[in-house]
Amino acid sequence: MTLTIYTKPAGCFGCAKTKQKFAEAGIDFHEVDVTSNPAAFEYITEELGYSRVPVVVYDKDGTENHWSGLNPGGIEQIIAIESAVREAWGTGGGE
Repeated sequence: MTLTIYTKPAGCFGCAKTKQKFAEAGIDFHEVDVTSNPAAFEYITEELGYSRVPVVVYDKDGTENHWSGLNPGGIEQIIAIESAVREAWGTGGGE
């Protein structure tokens, strides 16, 4: 599983809330600042077609899911999936 959150550092409530929800659930993620990473900015705008952050990209077992903006339902879905994996594998997690 990989979870990447494309963000901007200041003034993005959705970015902060998305990161907070995953952190509170103990879900590891990689944060990418699109204001300092031109390749990441091009990826979310040109390849994925989004014009606002956060952009969340969740890849599990070769299947990618992504969205733009604060998406509580999407966040909870990923938390539920990853929590089920942890329960299946015990407290150490796993895929």
